[in-house]
Amino acid sequence: MSVLKVIELMGDSDKGWEEAAQEAVTEAAKSVKHIRSVWVKDHAATVEDGKIKKYRVTCKITFEVES
Repeated sequence: MSVLKVIELMGDSDKGWEEAAQEAVTEAAKSVKHIRSVWVKDHAATVEDGKIKKYRVTCKITFEVES
């Protein structure tokens, strides 16, 4: 039986929400092993002069805990 843990992270990008999610996973992978999945919980963006400046996601990352 494996034990899974979930952490919540935010990622951002100036290109899009998909890249923001990838940024969150990439950063998590620097210190967390055995990442199994990512669930994008929320999308947001900052706007300047009528244009989207930054895309942001809040995501939950699930990983296996080593025993």
